[in-house]
Amino acid sequence: MSRQFWPLYGLRLTTPRLELTLPDGEVLDELARVAADGVHDEASMPFSVPWTDGSPQDRARATFQHVLGTIAEWRPEKWTLSLAVRCEGKTVGRQDLMTEDFPVTREGETGSWLGLAHQGRGIGTEMRAAMLHLAFEGLGARHVTSGAMTDNASSLRVSEKLGYRPDGLMVESVRGEARTVLRLRLPREAWEAHRTVPVEVTGLEPCRELFGA
Repeated sequence: MSRQFWPLYGLRLTTPRLELTLPDGEVLDELARVAADGVHDEASMPFSVPWTDGSPQDRARATFQHVLGTIAEWRPEKWTLSLAVRCEGKTVGRQDLMTEDFPVTREGETGSWLGLAHQGRGIGTEMRAAMLHLAFEGLGARHVTSGAMTDNASSLRVSEKLGYRPDGLMVESVRGEARTVLRLRLPREAWEAHRTVPVEVTGLEPCRELFGA
């Protein structure tokens, strides 16, 4: 993919085990296959938008369309950075950062998923730590928010370890049922106090105009 016209393809976040990049064709295919293999127990639904319902092919296509859609719809005033996560050379999941009017609000929201085969190894914490480093250290965020169903213990544990604080409850309609979501907020000072994962960011400078930063 051309970095000349879309420099985000040159952005890289690295941690001791992980590399996060905007997926090109080959990595995007790998990411779609990870989604097809499943990202959660089918008896539960951890997402407000139940994009994982349907067949493995449906999940793969939803992943493909989501990533390409974020590129097509990107504006400095409103963007979603959707990075593929690779662990020791293998694609394992996706980490997103979303925001609107970032130069004014200095606030973003994280979202992510991890393939079932790769859960329980601390990867979820490490990949979110990488994106938080980009948001706070790279782009100058003041707050980052997230959210999880109140029964999603694994996601809530990740947020707690990284310093997020409860920020109220929301009720959403998911699969025709009312589900309670706990909003979470991470101020800059709390992020600084809970930093444990070393992160390196490369390729950011050519992207600053796109970020509106």
